[in-house]
Amino acid sequence: MRITLVHPAGFNFVPGQPDFSVFANRMPPIGIAQLASWLEKFGHPVQLHDCLGPYAPPGIEANAEIILATDPELVGFSATTSGFMDAVDMARYIRAKRPQIRIVFGNVHVSSLGAPVLEHFPEIDALVIGEGEGALLDLAEGKALGEIGNLIWRDEHGKIRVNPRRDRILDLDELPFPAYEKLTGFPHDYHLPLFSYAQKHGATMITSRGCPYTCSFCDRTVFERLYKTNSADYIYRHMQYLRDRFGVYHVNIYDDLFTAKKQRVFDLCRLLIEKPLGVQFNCAIRTGHTSDEMLAQLKKAGALMVSMGIESADPEMMARHKAGVTLDAVRDTVRQIHAAGLRAKGLFIFGMPGETPETVKTTSDFILSLDLDEMNMTKFSPLHGAPIWEECVSGASGQMIEDWRLMNCLNFVYLPEGFASREEMDALYNWHVRRFYDSKGYRRRFAKRLWQHRWSLWHIVRHLPQTIAAARYFSANQAQIEAARRDFARHPRQPLGLLPMLSEDLQIDNRVAMSGERLSRRQIMLQVAQDKASASCGKATVKTAASAV
Repeated sequence: MRITLVHPAGFNFVPGQPDFSVFANRMPPIGIAQLASWLEKFGHPVQLHDCLGPYAPPGIEANAEIILATDPELVGFSATTSGFMDAVDMARYIRAKRPQIRIVFGNVHVSSLGAPVLEHFPEIDALVIGEGEGALLDLAEGKALGEIGNLIWRDEHGKIRVNPRRDRILDLDELPFPAYEKLTGFPHDYHLPLFSYAQKHGATMITSRGCPYTCSFCDRTVFERLYKTNSADYIYRHMQYLRDRFGVYHVNIYDDLFTAKKQRVFDLCRLLIEKPLGVQFNCAIRTGHTSDEMLAQLKKAGALMVSMGIESADPEMMARHKAGVTLDAVRDTVRQIHAAGLRAKGLFIFGMPGETPETVKTTSDFILSLDLDEMNMTKFSPLHGAPIWEECVSGASGQMIEDWRLMNCLNFVYLPEGFASREEMDALYNWHVRRFYDSKGYRRRFAKRLWQHRWSLWHIVRHLPQTIAAARYFSANQAQIEAARRDFARHPRQPLGLLPMLSEDLQIDNRVAMSGERLSRRQIMLQVAQDKASASCGKATVKTAASAV
């Protein structure tokens, strides 16, 4: 079967602003590249279209025409929440032009919402929830729809059918390397975040699926509770392949938690030290769960920078959203990282329930005290399958704008009750960002690394018109930007209030995460069982009443 897999652009910035984000960071869509190599392993020709790619045109119709030009029998959209409505608009265009093409959606948004998505969007034939390799291969090989695990579909009568979840892939080494070569412009016209690398060209890798922890803001509906990894040997060969085939000399490893299996990390470091590839890499660690020995080995193996999720410096916020991480542990970990000669990057989230101007200022002070080499502060966007979703949409502790296109971690869709307005949040966010990058510590470190930053600086020089335009735009159009944010209209077809279709295990996990230590897992299991029983009774009552009428 001829298949085309698509990464929709979505609403990648904020209302009223040109999208400058790809100028600073354009990373290849690994998900569809991985699916492509898997399907081709079994003889199914696959083409990829990245709507955020370096040569993709703007606009729905232009991108849909490129997809149609590949002459597909099946089109698969891998859509995040913010990209979902763009994908729907392209699907609608394709359906009108060639109704015989089967259209399938996957990724985290449909995995968390499930069947209600098909109820609202008739142009979508089926949803692939969770891990996509098995279901897509079954579709490509013509297996009966009712027998395909991880599939939600319509039967010949238009009734929506939800198939059981299939078993996860237990050995990720069975997967071929992603089909990077199918991405037009890779690697030269894709690039990692500016100043995060010292060698070019750059690429990204994902070496595990899932995460053993449950943070309040994280959606785990795709990989659920199981944490699986590639072996050290596979990762080494993957790096070698990127170097030899594409001339890649820096890799960002975007696992949720790269170091969860410590022996795997030591085994990889040993390979890279004994048989050097000349490739540098960045990865993520968990604060308080590393060692001087591991960090020293990572440095010897070629690591440049390690990231750690900290989220906040307010103890109550940390206890609520990032259990198990303490400020003392963060300080100790940063000292360990610097002692090993590595760069330290802190990851933070601004705007979760419980946030106030005071907690943000506390976090900002803490960030500057750490002497971090880099930091990223994300604007909180609730995810449908995350433990915290229910609280956010309930209005119990803040106000939520459920506009999927804005849920991209670049807009404040959630307003905690501690703030008077989103304008106040934006002002405080901008204050912190300027404060960090204007700090003496950051400027000193940046100046010392000018030669290491030469490729990022060259990228800016090569795109000087865009750089100047961005600077002028942000300094001259604040009033227009604020007006555009206020007046931005939700997509006319986007539904509101869809309830996540979570498995019982994930419902329990989410409630455990939100209860902290107040309730045991057994107590919450009983709550979920009672809720199911109540819902069943409610449906029976409604059905009986309808029969009586």
